[in-house]
Amino acid sequence: MGNTIQILSPWTEGNAIDQLKKTAELKGMHSVAGMPDLHAGRGYPVGASFFSVGQLYPALIGNDIGCGMSLWQTDLSAHKFKLDKAEKILKKYSDFADDVWLADNVPTELQDHAYKNSLGSIGSGNHFAEFQKVNKIIHQDLWDQLNLNHKNLFLLVHSGSRGLGQSILRDHIDHYNHEGLSNANAIEEYLQKHDDAVKFASVNRALIAERMMDALKMAGNRILDLPHNYVESVVIDGVQGWLHRKGATASHQGLAIIPGSRGTYSYLVMPKAQESSLFSIAHGAGRKWMRSECAGRLSQKYSVDQLTRTELGSRVICQNRDLLYEEAPEAYKDIEGVIQALQDADLIDVIAELSPVLTYKTSGER
Repeated sequence: MGNTIQILSPWTEGNAIDQLKKTAELKGMHSVAGMPDLHAGRGYPVGASFFSVGQLYPALIGNDIGCGMSLWQTDLSAHKFKLDKAEKILKKYSDFADDVWLADNVPTELQDHAYKNSLGSIGSGNHFAEFQKVNKIIHQDLWDQLNLNHKNLFLLVHSGSRGLGQSILRDHIDHYNHEGLSNANAIEEYLQKHDDAVKFASVNRALIAERMMDALKMAGNRILDLPHNYVESVVIDGVQGWLHRKGATASHQGLAIIPGSRGTYSYLVMPKAQESSLFSIAHGAGRKWMRSECAGRLSQKYSVDQLTRTELGSRVICQNRDLLYEEAPEAYKDIEGVIQALQDADLIDVIAELSPVLTYKTSGER
């Protein structure tokens, strides 16, 4: 059983590759795979999967356990979407649901959850909710199998477990630092918390979508819901072990979506499960610049108001100036390059290209 490193991107910065190689040296690590969106993180790379034997590493999953993507098809035709009106409504939209709404909408089993008040909230960083329309159907046969209406508006939600995941990682580091877990009891204790966070994040995305569609007087059906920060027990190379995904989407669970940055296309894809990529594909475009350098690079070129409009004609609602610069399209890799790299590796079939219409990030509330 040899240790292997697979890097799917030909244009990944050295820091991310160094982090990936360092992670490959961890005790019990069997193989690691860097996706085309691979970029440096806090000690460990983002946009990668890690397969270990005998050791489970909570630090590899990170603090936003269960973070992922949910895609909804709404009941509203894209051409009937009143962009000016929707933008006006969402500029007054609260980042957080009130107690009455939570009492009426949170599932019974989560009504007494310690982090209940975070449900229905997007969070910060690269999280968002984005209305999209079909720009182009690329694989008609696969599209027809999905039984979707290409004329209707879609809603993509990217969020996670909020403060819950942070508390779980903090507790682990307080007890174990960044060490892996090998004791069966310790692993079971972590997995119970982990699974709670994954479920919490999934419910959170559903409630975000419900709140946002309610605000704009529409309804919808969830098409997919896939986490990209989590761990699961799998068999690879004939060996049972732990597959950690940090910013990577599973390729063995059907339909997936790979979004670009705000103001670029997203791609609806059908993954092809390949052991060589640790049954994973990219989860997005991947950062190109560190957050701390974005304002310096862009503030002389764009005003805050200019960043709320994109080259594709979509709009961005974000009342946090720093976040607008940090999440500008220029701060991310070329999503078309990411998609091409996945195609070249025979990891996906691209079904459709979706264009952003209106992206919501934050009202600036704390």
